[in-house]
Amino acid sequence: MTRVLVLNGPNLHRLGVREPDKYGTTTFHDLAELCRDAGRRLDLNVEVRQTDDEAEMMSWVHEAADERVPVVLNPAAFTHYSYALRDALAQRTAPLIEVHITNPAAREDFRHTSVVAGVATGTIAGFGVMSYVLALQAVAELTAGES
Repeated sequence: MTRVLVLNGPNLHRLGVREPDKYGTTTFHDLAELCRDAGRRLDLNVEVRQTDDEAEMMSWVHEAADERVPVVLNPAAFTHYSYALRDALAQRTAPLIEVHITNPAAREDFRHTSVVAGVATGTIAGFGVMSYVLALQAVAELTAGES
């Protein structure tokens, strides 16, 4: 069974109460369960984590690189400015799927640029929390036969 880290950046623990008109009413706990359930169906061992701390996020990315673990990443606000995170992600040794609940291209101008996208295998955005399920399906396809 392939291990996958689903990493979430700043404010995502506030899902369900933070701007539900944009992010929906699914809580972070519900999102984590959705990801774990999808992982079980896809024969993936999914670990869901969230942090508001850039240094902690980078340590998780280093862990994934060192252990050759695929990552599904919603970098949240780090998407637009964290070159340190981007440099850590460039060291990846397994698939990296960038996810967003909303479509950043359809939002404020500052959200249109992702410093992460250039080092990701691919990006899935705009499908609500289903973006995570689609990303896990991509990881399953990309790692088929490796475990």
